[in-house]
Amino acid sequence: MHFLITGAAGFLGSALANRLVNENHTVRGLDDLSTGDPAALSSEVHFTRGDVNDRPKLWTLLQGVDCVYHLAARVLVPESLLYPREYNQVNVGGTVTLMEAMRDVGVRRVIFISSGAIYGERLDQPISETATPAPRSPYAVSKLAAEYYVRTIAALWGMESVCLRVFNAYGPGQHLPPVHAPVIPNFLRQASSNGTLVVHGSGLQTRDYIYVDDVVDAMRAAATAEAVDQAVINVGSGVETSVRDLVRLAMTVTGGQPEVVYNPRSDNGPSRMCADLGLAAKVLNFQPKTPLETGLRLTLEQDSRLQRK
Repeated sequence: MHFLITGAAGFLGSALANRLVNENHTVRGLDDLSTGDPAALSSEVHFTRGDVNDRPKLWTLLQGVDCVYHLAARVLVPESLLYPREYNQVNVGGTVTLMEAMRDVGVRRVIFISSGAIYGERLDQPISETATPAPRSPYAVSKLAAEYYVRTIAALWGMESVCLRVFNAYGPGQHLPPVHAPVIPNFLRQASSNGTLVVHGSGLQTRDYIYVDDVVDAMRAAATAEAVDQAVINVGSGVETSVRDLVRLAMTVTGGQPEVVYNPRSDNGPSRMCADLGLAAKVLNFQPKTPLETGLRLTLEQDSRLQRK
């Protein structure tokens, strides 16, 4: 098949692109490199630097493409609180631009990578796709709005669409910005160096952490699955893990003795998050394979940035 991946040089985009070319598919990648690293991509990926709002460039890249994976987005929740307009321009505006270009060229299927963050605070766990979204950040709002645009424009113009709501993905090569770093690579790096693990809130809040290879399995299945048009599907591990348990696992896999500091006044989002995977199992034949401790060890072993210097 012929694929276009937006956000191809990012954490999930590069893992997906490399998997697809290893399976002998033709892959074009687009990324503005605001956070992505083209060095993460196989030389077999036909990479173009560019903006997802550049419709003429999209027209060129979409020629002959069977399926588009749309991952290009700004993804930092705390940053979205400060810059909601930019998150709207990229995450919503870029999605609409891409859908217009796909409509013009006549691409058959689009797979949009959404987020479990759109659910917000839910007392009932695990969370199924039928739960009413309650986004708590501009980032989550932008992802939900983009979902509606993808499904609506696709339905109007005879394209197939699949929206994958990915929960807390992690793994080797995850972007590590100087501020607001993702919790898993940050904890592994700090634990390895006997640094400080800052736990926001009580540490009793839970998340659903899913290893990158399992996310790629789900994304890959969505390209060829039957009877998934207009589907919205959770992608997670189906396991609920507290931040305190994550601290313990980070110390176990690194052998480090970091200082653990609690910041109880900090609001760190929803109190619980766990994905219901019933629909993913049914329509994608998806079953996550990587337990959290195994995934943490693989991440530490394969990412030199996180290892003790």
